[in-house]
Amino acid sequence: MRAEKYGIDCSRGVRNRGNLYRIERVMKKAMRGEDITVGFLGGSITQGCLSSSPETCYAYLVYRWWCDTFPDAGITYVNAGIGGTTSQFGVARADSDLLSKNIDFTVVEFSVNDDDNEHFLETYEGLIRKIYGSRTEPGILIVNSVRYDNGVNAQAQHIKIGKAYELPCVSMRPTLYGKILDGTYTSRDITEDDLHPNDEGHGLMAEVIISFLNTVYEELRAGVEAVDNHLDVQKMAPVTPNSYENSVRYQNDTSGSVMTENDGFEIDEQPQNDIREIFRRGWSARTKGARISFDIEGSCIGVQYRKSAVHPACIARAVVDGDLEHAKILDGNFEETWGDSLHLDTIAEHLPYGKHHVEIELTETHENDKVPFYLVSVIGSGK
Repeated sequence: MRAEKYGIDCSRGVRNRGNLYRIERVMKKAMRGEDITVGFLGGSITQGCLSSSPETCYAYLVYRWWCDTFPDAGITYVNAGIGGTTSQFGVARADSDLLSKNIDFTVVEFSVNDDDNEHFLETYEGLIRKIYGSRTEPGILIVNSVRYDNGVNAQAQHIKIGKAYELPCVSMRPTLYGKILDGTYTSRDITEDDLHPNDEGHGLMAEVIISFLNTVYEELRAGVEAVDNHLDVQKMAPVTPNSYENSVRYQNDTSGSVMTENDGFEIDEQPQNDIREIFRRGWSARTKGARISFDIEGSCIGVQYRKSAVHPACIARAVVDGDLEHAKILDGNFEETWGDSLHLDTIAEHLPYGKHHVEIELTETHENDKVPFYLVSVIGSGK
């Protein structure tokens, strides 16, 4: 075992034990030989960035534990990781990318993509409430990844939600990162960029998660079972204003009822064959003054667009309800070099609930622009 090799005490990773009833229920189902679906929702680490193959990603290794532990069950694997995305986008796509697969158990991992602030406390709560209250009532395990150069993550915010909803939380900060701090190994042993694990790092991450699942399974086999806490999130007062639980994403195939103007934006009709084909079903423009508008219902509004690693790129401006003073600049130039980013900017938050007019206009273009401005979606949240 990798964890034993490095002297990692996996039990230290359990930051909150939570109520295990739902996870135990999934395990009982698998013990009876019934089919289950195991899902993973998160960012690039969940997607498997820098693992040498999809099969060496932590998510797949955890899925393999389910298969090996319950050989008589049919187990379906759903990896809904998309690099560079946060829980704000996660809640907007949870239905299409995760819940529509009728999951029984899911890992949620956004701790290095979310920032440690109240905005992401609120978006994360919306995501957890949406998953917890979904039709299949899945078991949920919160996983906190970490930056391996400085130990930064959003764990403090996510654990607040985990404790409020009695969910288990497992962290890589006291386990994997802890062994870097005490000199057992260097960050380069498990990551090339201090963020994304290599195969060794993915293996260690999986072992921390599997150690927790093994404990739950062994207790279940020994007759130690959790009691259903009968938590009804729709009747439970949220920790935050909870403006993001109900989020609707509009792209060119779903925006017919909300688009009010399109002057110069071209519809992208390429098919999207996989959730990781992220620049699809949007609109593009490269002429200064091109304009597109929507009437979006909600209290919070987000705009997704492409930030290009190839410069120069076009720059746009988003204005809500004609409020030019608080206009948001959507700069298509990406300062990082690892590739194009699916960027999500919050252009309005905690407005009075209702319909709000969103206008996006290209305000700066260049003779030698390498790519057009690409608007991926507009997201309305609130109720």
